[in-house]
Amino acid sequence: MKKKYENLDSISNIKSVSDMLKWNKERRTKKKDLKTQIPLAEKVELAELMDNKKKSSITWIGHSTFLIQMGGLNILTDPVWASRMGLQKRLTPPGIPIHELPAIDIVCISHGHYDHLDFPTIKKLSGNPVYYVPEGLGMLFKRKGYDNVMEASWWQTLNHQDLNLSFVPAQHWTRRTLRDTNTSHWGGWVIEDGQGDDSVYFIGDTGYFRGFKDISERFRLKHILMPIGAYEPEWFMEVSHINPEDSIKAFLELKGQFFIPMHYGAYRLADDTGPEALERLNKEWERQQLPVEQLKTLKIGETLWI
Repeated sequence: MKKKYENLDSISNIKSVSDMLKWNKERRTKKKDLKTQIPLAEKVELAELMDNKKKSSITWIGHSTFLIQMGGLNILTDPVWASRMGLQKRLTPPGIPIHELPAIDIVCISHGHYDHLDFPTIKKLSGNPVYYVPEGLGMLFKRKGYDNVMEASWWQTLNHQDLNLSFVPAQHWTRRTLRDTNTSHWGGWVIEDGQGDDSVYFIGDTGYFRGFKDISERFRLKHILMPIGAYEPEWFMEVSHINPEDSIKAFLELKGQFFIPMHYGAYRLADDTGPEALERLNKEWERQQLPVEQLKTLKIGETLWI
């Protein structure tokens, strides 16, 4: 019998057949603008990223995929270059073609859903990366032929050269087949340099939950890669996907320095659109009169040099 994983406070994400039917009925009544998409970077700094061994940088590839450079290492989060997700075509192209990436040293996986873990993408990566994955996912990687895998449970910190990688809680769930629901865990990764001068918190997939306060007490967080999309209808999605207003609430609780939005605009996983998510985020940021310089909204393929 495989171990089953739970959220904090045993909060359940399980939906009934009647819930699914209700959502499908609602979706048929909605009219959404799927032609207007979030912008792409005018210039992708491929040469600079390829040659970089000293500076820290964060490049948004799209959805939950980032190229993070820190400590001279190249790190990918949830690498997914798939052109489709189920029956839906990808809405915006990846910010960097996969064959133009530098050699990857580390891959951090938040959980096993297909929009966060895509083995056809992983097969195309250059380099010989170490895969840092949630507890319960290691065996799947090994069955696929990847032995350089490190599993982590919540609050566990692993060391890679001069970096610390800590796996922290999220409120979500996972499934890849009909029989493996919640048989691996889910969470986010806090990536810190050895001197404690820089940190990136890749949240992964989550609803709003009390764990943000716990995480803020344990880490000094600088750059927060925060999901803002796939929240509509909220009565269905709120346990698993945070909405833009609650993402700001979470950011303030985390006491981070910079908010970098993600998980919007690449795939139609729910009824909201990428521009809608960004509009709600900007509206709430302005309403709360938060510092403009703390919100770092990247275009697809854009790099933030740290």
